[in-house]
Amino acid sequence: MRRAYSVETVRAAEAALMKRVPEGALMQRAAAGLAAACGDLLRRTGRVYGSRVLLLVGGGDNGGDALYAGARLARRGAGVRALLVSPDRAHAGGLAAFLAAGGRVADGPDGLGGLDLVVDGITGIGGRGGLREDAVALLRAVTRKHGRTPVIAVDLPSGVEADSGEVHGEAVRADATVTFGTYKPGHLIDPAAEHAGALRLVDIGLGPELPEPPDLEALQYADVAALLPVPGAESDKYSRGVVGVVAGSERYPGAAVLAVSGALHGGAGAVRYVGPGADAVIARFPETLVHAGPPSKAGRVQAWVIGPGLGDGRWAEEAVADVLGADVPVLVDADGLRLLDPETVRTRTAATVLTPHAGEAAALLGVAREEVEAGRLAAVRELAARYRATVLLKGSTTLVAEARDTPVRVNPTGTGWLATAGSGDVLSGLTGSLLAAGLAPRDAASVGAYLHGLAARHGSDGAPVSAQDVASGIPAAWRDVRAG
Repeated sequence: MRRAYSVETVRAAEAALMKRVPEGALMQRAAAGLAAACGDLLRRTGRVYGSRVLLLVGGGDNGGDALYAGARLARRGAGVRALLVSPDRAHAGGLAAFLAAGGRVADGPDGLGGLDLVVDGITGIGGRGGLREDAVALLRAVTRKHGRTPVIAVDLPSGVEADSGEVHGEAVRADATVTFGTYKPGHLIDPAAEHAGALRLVDIGLGPELPEPPDLEALQYADVAALLPVPGAESDKYSRGVVGVVAGSERYPGAAVLAVSGALHGGAGAVRYVGPGADAVIARFPETLVHAGPPSKAGRVQAWVIGPGLGDGRWAEEAVADVLGADVPVLVDADGLRLLDPETVRTRTAATVLTPHAGEAAALLGVAREEVEAGRLAAVRELAARYRATVLLKGSTTLVAEARDTPVRVNPTGTGWLATAGSGDVLSGLTGSLLAAGLAPRDAASVGAYLHGLAARHGSDGAPVSAQDVASGIPAAWRDVRAG
């Protein structure tokens, strides 16, 4: 599992560790890891000896990490030059070591010639509010002349917010980021994550100093495999979980089909469908149990999914109210989010999972969509707290938050292929099946998002994907996870 901590927590852990190690040891560990990563990248296209490396160096420890790493590369025969954003604020020890190893300070961005690698050491995890004007001017000049040169960021791409994943103004776009001790939220959450590229974590001995729980976590294959509900020899359709689906309308009958498809492919023992799309559902999935409604009369279920393609008529309003009155977990998506009563959600005794995209989240919070997209972490936390629910905020990086004090989960399997009509309906059914199987709401939402992303990759195989392809890819994603 990838775990991420806030800057404040990281600083406290570093301070505790520095009391037990020689002065400067942490910076040397970081520099050694950074130099090794630079060497690995340079060897992919050539070799370290004779390569041409440019350091973009700001003040403070981040610039010091870059300078000490540059010194190591220079001793290995690389031609390393440094552009100092603020020469009077450059890390004194790092600059001295860099010059002693044969590194050179460049007068400016002009006349650098060809480059094999750019190292971004302008600002570190303590940067706030975007890059300053002098750094922006330097970055623009280097990008204009060397825009195709690979970039490695030191700890975090300069200009992005470590704690929130927000980006204010211009920021470095790295091909890879080498971070130290632990991941930070900005490595995992868009828009900042888009700037980070491939992530490489360097162990500097910080682990024992980091508290529990982390601020964020991202499940990996083994974590998901441990949560998958796998039937035993004595299982039956009821013990595997019966999920009720209330979806679709005369205008959107396909939403019913896709939600049921996600539930069936997600391992539900049985699916009860309630809504006007029964004929379309039965035609595609004859094993579905259908009922005219209301949902409370449809029969026993272990969880409900309501909302995809539901519309906004009286029947839809009554169905949402009926489902929210049930004493089982309920997942609310799409049109259901518009029709729910906030106080009813807040006072439910059973679990509620809300699955909005950015526009729906904005409506629930009463803010602009742009505000949600720019500050996804803050938005998902606020939604979970305000509605006392588990919230799955869909998007380029899907986030899962609870009202109680648990780490926000970041889904690492997202892909642009999921940006297709009906994909969210499949996710709702899939996650509902996991709720019905007995997974805790946070686990069901996290595993559902994980499998959903993998399924899109299977369904697309590098080509455009439809929601039906995503649903069909769920069993293959399930097998991949179990196989490790």
